[in-house]
This record gives sequence, C-alpha cells and structure tokens, in this order.
Amino acid sequence: MSVKRIVSFLPSATELLYELEADDILFGVTHECKYPENAKTKLQVISSVINSEELSSNEIDTKTCQLLSEGKEIFVLNEKNMIEANPDLIITQETCEACAAHNNQVNKAIQILQNTPMIHSMNPHNLDEIVKSVNEIGRVIKKENNAMKITESLTSRIEYIKKHTPTTKQKVLALEWIEPFFTSGHWIPGMINDAGGENMISKDGERSRKIDIDEITKSDPDIIIMMPCGFDIYRTISEYNKTLKNNKSWNSLRAIRNGKVFAVDANSYFSKPSIRTIIGLEILAKIIQPNTFLNLNVPENSFLQIK
Repeated sequence: MSVKRIVSFLPSATELLYELEADDILFGVTHECKYPENAKTKLQVISSVINSEELSSNEIDTKTCQLLSEGKEIFVLNEKNMIEANPDLIITQETCEACAAHNNQVNKAIQILQNTPMIHSMNPHNLDEIVKSVNEIGRVIKKENNAMKITESLTSRIEYIKKHTPTTKQKVLALEWIEPFFTSGHWIPGMINDAGGENMISKDGERSRKIDIDEITKSDPDIIIMMPCGFDIYRTISEYNKTLKNNKSWNSLRAIRNGKVFAVDANSYFSKPSIRTIIGLEILAKIIQPNTFLNLNVPENSFLQIK
C-alpha cells in the first residue's frame, strides 16, 4: 500500500520524515514537534495536560506520577484535527508513556477514523536501533534510497567517534532529571561509552530510574552531565541553580569540586530517539575527551560547563 497521509505521534519521527523529504505527506503532529521549524505549521493532533513550561522539575514529576497512578492521561487526542488529518499511517512509540503519545491515543484515533490506518511503532533503546529505525521508516513510506543515504552518514559519524576515543576512560554520570534524580537510560549509556566515557549506574538499553544522592556519591563520577528530559541548557541551568547550587551533599561530589558538571540541550539531542542523537554523541565526545575532539564542530548552545 502506498502511504499518502501520515500522522506522527513522535517528535523524532517528525524530524525523520522531514529529513526523508516526506513532509509533503505529513498531515498531523504533536505539540512537541517543533523541529524543523516548519513542523509547527502542521495540524496538531496531540497535546499535553501538563504545562511543563510553568512548572518546576519537582512539580512536573509530582504531576506526572499523580496522573499515571490515577490512570489518567498525560496526552490528549484532538479528535477534530485527527479526523481532518485522515492518516493512512500513524507513527507512534511504546518506549515511554510519560514522554510521548502512547497506546491509548492510538486506540482512540482508530476508533474515530473512518478507515483504519496502518500503525508503525518506533521503539529504539540504543544508538544502533535508532539508526536502524531510519531504514524501517524508509521502507514503510517507500523512501529507501533517502533512508540509506541518511544511515550511511550517521554510521560514518558514529564510527569516527568510536575510532578516536582513547582507551583510558573517565567515569561519567548522566542525569535525566534533577528533582528527584533520575539516571539517564535507553540509548544514553551506550552513547557515553562510545564517546570515551565509562557510564555509571545505568546500562545500555535500560529504562531510566530514580536514584538518590548516596548512589551518586558511591559511583564517584569524574564528570556529571545534566540532561533533564525535554530541557535545553538554559532551563537546565535555571533548575540547577534553584535546587543544587547550594546543596552541601551535591557540592561535596568530586566532579562538582573539580568543575566537571555540564548542561546539555537534552530536548534537541538526547531526550528523543531521533537522528539528532548523533549530534548528541558528538557533544558527549567534546565534553568527555575535549582535547581529542577539539576541532569537532557541534551546534552553538548545545552544551555548557556549569560554574
């Protein structure tokens, strides 16, 4: 079947569709689909009940946990816009029900649409699977050649980083949330290892989980990278200054005493299983091995050392 109308429930899928030059058949996106800029002009079929722009890290976590425990929805389907989008393909995910539209929204969409669309779920848990997902989408929408060019470029960039990382590893801890602490999971541990670090606490492919300051202290990282899910560097530093800057236990950590704590643009390069996670890998390489990757270019404001 030839795909003519797509709805994306996943920002990373939206980014990929533009890269595959398939944006002309993209008719519906989510409130989080803000890249590239033109994605904002597409019909919005998914929104969130949590206004994360106005809440602190702790308030977002509390609200999310409350909704999940009560069996309530975090994301809302705009039925009118979905009917207007009228997709024959919905691209969704099952990786995290707190991060993007999940099964419930897919089921509701199927119930209200006159014709049942094809469903394709993207569920990568590591960098290799993210790259593989490009070819999978390419096959589904008959853009195999475009997909192959993208994956060849991504693979080449990944191999360049792996080839040039020194054998001596620094211990790196990546935190996906600030209050409470969550360690970064899924693709992040493998990215840290590929970039020349020894990832602490979490393992490649595992879900992120809540941790406490004692577990952080025991891991004794050389470098700490703050990457709160969905935050850019400025939001991250703002949250950091409010919750951790004057925390005695936090400031006693070796990484903090040595000035080795960094904020990264998690929303753009780490939180989503998108092709831009390869830029995330390059950012990690510059943080972990700054001398080795001194001449590697990464986007402006993609990371910052926290003073």
